[in-house]
Amino acid sequence: MRTTRRTAILLAGATAAALALGACSSEDPLATDTGDGDGGSGDPGTIVVGSQAYYSNEIVAEIYAQALEADGFTVERNFNIGQRDAYMPALESGEVQLFPEYTGNLLQFYDPETEATSPDDVYAALQDALPDGLAVLDQSTASDQDSYNVTKDFADENGVASLADLAGLDVDLSVGGPAELEQRPYGPQGLKDLYGVDVSFVATGDTTVQDLVAGTVNIANVFSADPRIQTEELVTLDDPEGMFLASNVVPLVNADVADDLADVINPVSAALTPEGLVALNVESTVDQRSSADIAADWLADNDLG
Repeated sequence: MRTTRRTAILLAGATAAALALGACSSEDPLATDTGDGDGGSGDPGTIVVGSQAYYSNEIVAEIYAQALEADGFTVERNFNIGQRDAYMPALESGEVQLFPEYTGNLLQFYDPETEATSPDDVYAALQDALPDGLAVLDQSTASDQDSYNVTKDFADENGVASLADLAGLDVDLSVGGPAELEQRPYGPQGLKDLYGVDVSFVATGDTTVQDLVAGTVNIANVFSADPRIQTEELVTLDDPEGMFLASNVVPLVNADVADDLADVINPVSAALTPEGLVALNVESTVDQRSSADIAADWLADNDLG
């Protein structure tokens, strides 16, 4: 078994404790711990990793947990906690120390009036908005946010990879999404204002992807980590003007353990890509694999296990 940084620290601590015990002749080395001292408060090295009640979030949390275990940390899993109003108090109190979050949504939780939208601006604003006691490690390029998608055939035929490429196309453009999209700042008016793109709107609701594939609409509002982006061969259009609020995957941590976890978790964030997150979600929803198996294979594939 390889000796990890965490293992070395624990072994050094155990050696120091044994020497201190031997030097204290008034102590009975065989006495039972009464639980009155630090030794009765549990393992201070255990890291509690939490997740939302959402399969994609649980997969990332499991990746964090297994990466830490591979580095010698003791990990406890507290998955499927629920939404922010349920798990944020646990993070702020230190009951949970590590949680996969999303930059834009978390920023709005603490600063509803923020005007930041681009990944870097949102990440910087989030660091300023977090309360004392919480911190974020490196963000990933992977995200779970609103995005506009087209079919691969449409992208190939019209040479589009970005929302900016839609301007000037000699094609009648229609965008599908939930009814409320029509009034959102990133709806049809946002496309007109930021990109000079004229579109009609169709309220497609739960059938948005089906309508896109069927050709009822040629642009669809789809969350960027939706597994159907892979299974239906959709193309997510880049948003160079930052019309959508960036919500990149980011490790939210209790500040007391941020430095301890960074060396293990930051490489995970660096390796997790937008396409990679979609592929992980396909393994869960289509292949019906467990989060533990998905995480183990991903870590091995990325030489992080």
